Amino acid sequence: MIKKVVLIEPRSPGFHVFSKFKLPRLGLPLLGALLERELGVEVKVYFQEISLDWEAVDDADLIGISTITPTAPVAYDIAARIKRVSDTPVVLGGPHVSFLPDEGLEKGADFVVRGEGEWTFVELVRHLSSGEGSLSGIMGLSYVDDGEHRHNPDRERVADLSSLPWPDLTLIEGFEKLKTIPVMTSRGCPYDCKFCSVTSMFGRRYRFREVDDVIAELEVLCERQPDRTVFFYDDNFTASPAHTKELLRKMKEKGIPARWMAQSRVDVVKDEELMQLMRDTNCKNLFIGVESVNPATLEEFRKSQTVDDIVRAVEIIHRYKITVHGMFVLGSDEDDRETIRETVRFARKCGIDTVQFLILTPLPGTETYDELCQQGRIFVDDWGKFSGHHVVFEPAKMSPFQLQKETGLKAMRKFYSIFQAWKLGLTFRFKKMAITIYAHHTINKWKSSNRYFVSELRHRYKAERHARKAEKARRKQLSLEHEALEEAAAAMPAGEHESREHEKVLGM
Repeated sequence: MIKKVVLIEPRSPGFHVFSKFKLPRLGLPLLGALLERELGVEVKVYFQEISLDWEAVDDADLIGISTITPTAPVAYDIAARIKRVSDTPVVLGGPHVSFLPDEGLEKGADFVVRGEGEWTFVELVRHLSSGEGSLSGIMGLSYVDDGEHRHNPDRERVADLSSLPWPDLTLIEGFEKLKTIPVMTSRGCPYDCKFCSVTSMFGRRYRFREVDDVIAELEVLCERQPDRTVFFYDDNFTASPAHTKELLRKMKEKGIPARWMAQSRVDVVKDEELMQLMRDTNCKNLFIGVESVNPATLEEFRKSQTVDDIVRAVEIIHRYKITVHGMFVLGSDEDDRETIRETVRFARKCGIDTVQFLILTPLPGTETYDELCQQGRIFVDDWGKFSGHHVVFEPAKMSPFQLQKETGLKAMRKFYSIFQAWKLGLTFRFKKMAITIYAHHTINKWKSSNRYFVSELRHRYKAERHARKAEKARRKQLSLEHEALEEAAAAMPAGEHESREHEKVLGM
């Protein structure tokens, strides 16, 4: 009988520039609310960045662990630790094992829930608790049967998101420590960026919750924690401008006081009414998927935007007193070192307030991953390095070390320089100055904690450069020897030359 369920979101491996901003994903709080509603089981959710109680884990009847690619090694370690001390069923879910379910089963999971796993997980818990139904009939489930991996057919994605309960953040142990409250209003994305796994996981059809359902949740959250900022977790909050405007109008009518942030694309500025509603409802920051200022890279990524679109977007967003966080992805086959340097210059000149210069990362489930795998260009097998902060593949126009140095170290340090902080202080922009100082400090801390990884890339680069020089010297020597032989042959008397050729024919 399953009475107690523990759900765990593993911590990110190592230190990175976003470590200070602890934001849980919503999958586990939603699963917890659904299990309580449907089955009446007791659920505890642990966001490991805040806490993890091993006594509660050991006392559970079932443990669910969520994974994204960089947290997969930590998830596997947790599963292995559980299996060493008990036979409690372990279920893995999330994007990483959805695309690599065999790996999840090999790493200690009894079950892998693939894709949108809400109802798959409920049916699994019901089966394990009461024996109702059969494992083979649970869509979206992978498991081991008689030593073989079984993968049931995929489950259809949830059509009506409002049929799901609100994620219960109070199930997270230590939820009161969260300074930002996540809210999801939609799933899916109508775009198809080459490096993104969202469409593989959630589809290109844009599904959204009913506006009144979102408003009711916001009212409860604002009453419970009125001083918190809301972060709309949608991959593209404004993919349906009509739906977003309806939501913002209701927020304005209801007087919902929450400060809020969201992710969007540059085309958000095309709708003036939408921009005005954003300002009227207290939008403070937009996270814009800029990706690149290299037109060839934007085309390769299938981003459907131009550099002029980016410049115009930043200008208009600022006009509505909203700050811009520019999200860049560097290292495409069209990028070189100068591209990265130009990106930093562009970001500063354009007036983007804060940035993240992430390294292109081939995540399972993306076209980029499939392509680089086929080409044999991925050379790192530690999933913990697939975080956007480490180079894990062979770039086309530079070495891995050069990409790491230009993006992970120099680009961020140039944007968040101490000189820049000093300039901000002189103009009394103290909040932005504090962010710049913090970012500069964390970049130095990342460099220190990843010195061995960077050193390995450097040695690899030096060895490859030495090998190239040696090969160039060898070819040059062969060319000189060939030229010498030709010159000797040309200088040889005609009769002697004919005699030599005759000797060759006779084998003398």
